[in-house]
Amino acid sequence: MEKQKKIADLIHSLLKELGETPDREGLVKTPARVAKSLAEILSGYKTDTDALFNGAFFKADYSEMVVIRDITFYSMCEHHMLPFFGKAHVAYIPDGKIVGLSKVPKLVRAYAARLQVQERMTLQIARTLQKKLNPLGVGVVVEARHLCMEMRGAKSEHSPALTSAMLGVFRKDAKTREEFLSLIRK
Repeated sequence: MEKQKKIADLIHSLLKELGETPDREGLVKTPARVAKSLAEILSGYKTDTDALFNGAFFKADYSEMVVIRDITFYSMCEHHMLPFFGKAHVAYIPDGKIVGLSKVPKLVRAYAARLQVQERMTLQIARTLQKKLNPLGVGVVVEARHLCMEMRGAKSEHSPALTSAMLGVFRKDAKTREEFLSLIRK
């Protein structure tokens, strides 16, 4: 709570610096609301991936591709502290071990809930799955709209950014990579 109070005080000062009157009716509670929302939006720093997976690894005699697509996420650009949001598509090919399907969206959201750049987030998701599962390979594609690019600067509306991370057989084998990419196409 002490941290939220400090953030609220900073937002109060920011409102003043922007030429606003932070004590007017519509803004009186804004600093506290912003502090609370930032704590939620940036909660990923507190996420322990070991706890997130919670031992949900299972032996399995399955060696085909597992794909979870259209995982919605919201993040904050670390350069401008403006939102970017979109969908992540994640695949892996097991090598004797699978993970509970719900853990993959939780992993995506844990990395998204930080000040972030899309490129790093994409790689963090892939590397964490590779480390935790030791699969034959991992593929991650992230498509996102960046408000820092749409609202300011380039003002390039509806120009999503695409990033990918391909590890193991997804990097080495063009057919595996193409299968993944064809499965996530809309």
